[in-house]
Amino acid sequence: MFEEFNSLSELMAAFPDEQTCIEYLEYKRWRNGVVSPYDATSKVYKCKDNNYKCRNTGLYFNAKTGTLFHRSSVPLQKWYVAIWLFMTGRKGISSIQLSKCIGVTQKTAWFMLQRIRKCFGEENQKTKLKETVEIDETFVGGKNKNRHRDKKVARCQGRSFKDKVPVFGMLQRGGRVVAKVVENTKAKTLRKEILKTIEKGSTIYSDEWNYGNLSRWYQHAYVYHCYGVYARGNVYTNSIEGFWSILKRGIIGVYHRVSKKHLQKYVDEFVFRYNTRKLSLQNVFDYVLSNSHHRLTYKDLTYAYEKTKV
Repeated sequence: MFEEFNSLSELMAAFPDEQTCIEYLEYKRWRNGVVSPYDATSKVYKCKDNNYKCRNTGLYFNAKTGTLFHRSSVPLQKWYVAIWLFMTGRKGISSIQLSKCIGVTQKTAWFMLQRIRKCFGEENQKTKLKETVEIDETFVGGKNKNRHRDKKVARCQGRSFKDKVPVFGMLQRGGRVVAKVVENTKAKTLRKEILKTIEKGSTIYSDEWNYGNLSRWYQHAYVYHCYGVYARGNVYTNSIEGFWSILKRGIIGVYHRVSKKHLQKYVDEFVFRYNTRKLSLQNVFDYVLSNSHHRLTYKDLTYAYEKTKV
């Protein structure tokens, strides 16, 4: 059986070579038996060099096939260290810092981090909320007053997002959070996310922003931030606003700037951190490996890259 680990030194001791890393990945992916990624109903044959053969398709595969490690030239040892450093840095880790820690180029480190973030997206997409839920929206982007005069954007005060990207969040008190990059903050757009994520009959607390008639499906109460009222008994949105501060401090302090194209991946990262905050480090590490069945190619990642930064 594999050793337990709760620090980087213990992680290195638990996985001293590539073979141990492969065996652990196989254990996490196929605890109940090896399953072909090409045909789940097919019989599987064990081959040499940690490979397997799918009987129905005749294709070979291994534990890395179809995962974030698929066709990566970076050893699993370095991948494991990268995942560990990424999840233990409470506000993340930059690609430059990671490249220095594991001995790869900055380009490779950035690609690795984006592939890891891809695995976090499932947590943000499938989570359902209930009971008491706070909802709010925020805008990610630099302040106009801090921009050079040649880069200032006219008429972008208040809720205008000509120079920013809107993000909508829903947080269950004492539970999980869901946050999505949205096209706009219109009631129709936000209500779609609410109905998809929050169970009907739940209680929703928000500010005075127009979300449409939510009382048809929920118990809805709100506070008037525009009048300086931030709490009425249990009615407040302080919890979701606290999550926004964590997200923005991470972007400003570690990543400095994020493109609109990749913003959702960074939002997924901080959602994952928040939702796994009570788990042990090994359990978080195992959770990442259990959700590693997401492959992201460099071409897909950089296709139609938008130069606009937020």
